[in-house]
Amino acid sequence: MGLYCQFAMPDLVQLTYDGDIGVITIVNPPVNALTPGVPEGIRSCVEDILQDANLKAAVLIGSGRTFIAGADIREFVKITKGERKSEIALNPVLNFIEMASKPVVAAIHGTALGGGLETAMACHYRVAVATAQCGQPEVKLGLIPGAGGTQRLPRLVGAAKAAEMCALGEPIKATDAFALGLIDQIIEGDLLAGAVAFAKSVSGIRRTRDLTVMAFDRSVIDRVVATKMRGRTAPRCAVDCVEMSLRLPFEEALAEERSIFEQLLFSDESKALVHVFFGEREVAKVPGVPDVKDVSIHSAAVIGAGTMGSGIAMTYANAGIPVLLKETSQQALDRGVSNIRKNYASTVSKGRLSQAEMDKRLERITPTLFYDGFEKADIIVEAAFENMALKKEIFAEIDRIAKPDAILASNTSSLSIDEIASATARPEKVIGHHFFSPANVMRLLEIVRGAATSPEIIGTSLALAKKLGKIGVVVGNCKGFVGNRMFHCYRREAQFLVEEGASMIDVDETLVEFGMAMGPLSVGDLAGLDVGWRIRKEFKHLEKAGVRKPLLEDRLCEMGRFGQKTKAGWYRYDDSRNRIADPEVEVLAAQVASDAGIERRAIAREEILDRCLWSLVNEGCRILEEGIAARPVDIDIIYLNGYGFPAHRGGPMKHAELTGWRRVYDRVCEFHDRHGELWTPSPLLKQLSSGPV
Repeated sequence: MGLYCQFAMPDLVQLTYDGDIGVITIVNPPVNALTPGVPEGIRSCVEDILQDANLKAAVLIGSGRTFIAGADIREFVKITKGERKSEIALNPVLNFIEMASKPVVAAIHGTALGGGLETAMACHYRVAVATAQCGQPEVKLGLIPGAGGTQRLPRLVGAAKAAEMCALGEPIKATDAFALGLIDQIIEGDLLAGAVAFAKSVSGIRRTRDLTVMAFDRSVIDRVVATKMRGRTAPRCAVDCVEMSLRLPFEEALAEERSIFEQLLFSDESKALVHVFFGEREVAKVPGVPDVKDVSIHSAAVIGAGTMGSGIAMTYANAGIPVLLKETSQQALDRGVSNIRKNYASTVSKGRLSQAEMDKRLERITPTLFYDGFEKADIIVEAAFENMALKKEIFAEIDRIAKPDAILASNTSSLSIDEIASATARPEKVIGHHFFSPANVMRLLEIVRGAATSPEIIGTSLALAKKLGKIGVVVGNCKGFVGNRMFHCYRREAQFLVEEGASMIDVDETLVEFGMAMGPLSVGDLAGLDVGWRIRKEFKHLEKAGVRKPLLEDRLCEMGRFGQKTKAGWYRYDDSRNRIADPEVEVLAAQVASDAGIERRAIAREEILDRCLWSLVNEGCRILEEGIAARPVDIDIIYLNGYGFPAHRGGPMKHAELTGWRRVYDRVCEFHDRHGELWTPSPLLKQLSSGPV
């Protein structure tokens, strides 16, 4: 033991000996990524083993917590920026391993993902602990496996399963991988000892490339891809490559796979998804805010058991935090608790939660009509209606009750955190925690800092978001903050378009075809049109005379058409909440337009898309100018996780960048000339447009 192979970066890969078995250990923390030097190091060690007549076989294992979690994505970014050549040294190394004359056994713990699994599949055998996971997640970055994954995987698990794994990118458990033939043995006890014993027991070499691929029905995975990966290119390319394993010689298919990988690497889809990958990590780093590691939130209290309050209570219970849930009447409280039970029961019925775990989570939620126990809570979250007077009344009350170091958070979606904080004697402890509906499902938590909110409270909120399974994004205080302020512009244009003659179906379908989870009008029906109606009444005094505002949605609300909850809004809904186009709304739209003197016309889908998207971006630029959002990526992560913006577009700001700032600016100017003040171009947008197109 203790001898090391010699090559350029000997600290990344080490060679030791266990009798007649050479043990190659990757030492590249934290996840043993295949950074430059690692593939070369593995090859050098294999060469040493092949040249040593005293060694029978090799074991390849990762140090620390995992085998190989994949490539270093930063290297891909360097390639797309022209900072390094696009050649990645993995393929030649894997081919060398596969053609080695002595058995090489991959020993897997933690994860073998992307290039990690490709490395394992180039080995002659694979063993793993039961808790390990294997997968080809490259599609999550707009890519396909580029080092033989689409060719070796179908030879081990079958083309149908390989196509699914490569096109959807989801990992599988080691036990499932064993059943499929990807893993040769599940190791109980010490992985290295088990792998060495396995290596001693093998009598020959089995090269993955020599295995036979069984035909598959492509139409099955094509239907899944069309549904789950709508509008994306990489998943379809992954299936194409898996299919090549059936009709092309291995080396030829390998070269074609690599060529397709290279093309996708420079695609907008990949650039967008890589932006998202790094963005989700970047938003957690806020200048001037401490990085809080230990979250001192062990108990919570929520005021309001409506849709949002109930969902927030579930979020805390799901994270193992006991929570008080308060309402003002027994009827409202019972309704909230009943909805919580139904939500949990639905999850149990789908097999995503055990009954025992459901019971534990319910036990963590204590319904109450009083403030008893609130004095012990580490955080109190207000989730009442969007009414400033009501919220200030609540905060004045909890200010008298809460312990000195408690966080006082409001779930407001649009109201001033500073004004809410003014009702307390501790504005530094007051912060906005804007959850998104359903709060127990949606990943976004918009963390709204007030003028007096302390950096420690902001840092704790970011750490708490992570503990709750959320992505926290810190934003400034203004009407609607970042998400809803921009969304107002987006839905404003959608409504204007209907008033001007576009059909509701055209408006919604255009945005869904772009990749949005739902169309803007359908979103309103789902959330409840009365919610926005209430907010508009709250801010009516701020309306600017002579500036056009949407008219139709208020008329719908006046008719009691609040959306799905009343089975009628922009659309009608049956008992299963299926959407049905309603001619009555089309007639109403024509009447509203006539009364307001709005000229109606045929509107192309290109205009629908541009007006909805670029209104978002123009307002996003204003938000950046004002410092309400610190970075464009903050806006993108908010829209990806809170508003159903398609990840493969990167978020509204990244999509504008990839489209070209000059093109966006020119279109905004065109709409400004045609529609007036609401389309005044942001100075920042103008500045960006003068850069490279």
